[in-house]
Amino acid sequence: MPRADTLKPFTAANLYSSWIHGVFGYDAAPLRREKPKRVPIREIDPLRDRGWLQLVARDRRASVFHTPGWLEALRRTYGYEPVVLAITSTAGEVTGGAVFCRVSSWLTGRRMVSLPFSDHCEPLVRDNDELGYILTGLRDQLNLKGWKYLEMRPAEVDLGADWNLNKSKTFLWHRLDLRQSLDALFRGFHPDCIQRKIRRAGREGLLCEEGRSEGLLERFYRLLVMTRRKHLLLPPPFAWFRNLVECVGDNLKIRLASADGRPVAGILTLTHNRTLIYKYGCSDARYHRLGGTQLLLWKAIQDARGQGLEALDMGRSDWENTGLIKFKDRWGAARSTLTYWRLGRGATDFVAVTNTAVARQVFKHLSDDSLIRAGKLFYRHVA
Repeated sequence: MPRADTLKPFTAANLYSSWIHGVFGYDAAPLRREKPKRVPIREIDPLRDRGWLQLVARDRRASVFHTPGWLEALRRTYGYEPVVLAITSTAGEVTGGAVFCRVSSWLTGRRMVSLPFSDHCEPLVRDNDELGYILTGLRDQLNLKGWKYLEMRPAEVDLGADWNLNKSKTFLWHRLDLRQSLDALFRGFHPDCIQRKIRRAGREGLLCEEGRSEGLLERFYRLLVMTRRKHLLLPPPFAWFRNLVECVGDNLKIRLASADGRPVAGILTLTHNRTLIYKYGCSDARYHRLGGTQLLLWKAIQDARGQGLEALDMGRSDWENTGLIKFKDRWGAARSTLTYWRLGRGATDFVAVTNTAVARQVFKHLSDDSLIRAGKLFYRHVA
């Protein structure tokens, strides 16, 4: 029997706290605030909850990575379980939240990632109190359910000193402002490496195709495998791209440039919330002089301007990948830093393992079919 002086008074606030603890396993108190406003939170399925879809549609910070289409492609391909810890109003409306995937891997451990294979994923919250509630709940779930770590990949918010998360990785991030005329954009490109290559591609008469057909996807994927082989990297499984086409739909486009019937360059772009995302690019190094990639990106920029899009997100780059960084710089894109934050014990970094000299030598001697099979087997552990 507890002592009388340890019993909590029978109040609405204490009932709310007890309900939160019973449902989620943590107390309704944020990570760093002592007296926050009360915020109802609940776990929702972002694939089925219309409240999440409506939030993603109206929040300017939301990207294609927040959308049910992207999350469903992750679930179908890799078996990840998407979940949102949502902030709700007293009327039950979803007013904020953070989306994660539960990743269970025999090779790299069980963890929560926001989000796998996504360059960035901002928590869609209105203030620090809401962010504190979410992080408190995630911290307690991490301990309760035995996850090795939690990783968040925000584009804007800093999760460092205030929230006691540790830096996991940093990348360089490029974005090109499209809110200017096409002439002004073109003048901002590098005269030799971009402008001249675009003109050269026009003189060479490269055939440009675009769409989402199975045949176009297959040719794009063969070119992608060639590019990954050149860089001694595993390719994502073909099923990933097929699922993206099916789940993202009209907001995905494949563009392919060919010379004499041979694909020489390809890009895959995604669109959401007035932003065009350049997500995947590939090319045949023997034909780089023809400017296929530059032509495809220029056509994508022209189409984006015609649709009223305001930015081209060129994605993240590893700091040591100086060639890719220079390529993006030459488009006049602005640089910033993406920081990934982690809470927990950590796990095997499979990307680091596959980048070792031994692994890269193995990849060099694999046939294309063997490289594809290896990607299909191991890629889900990279997240």
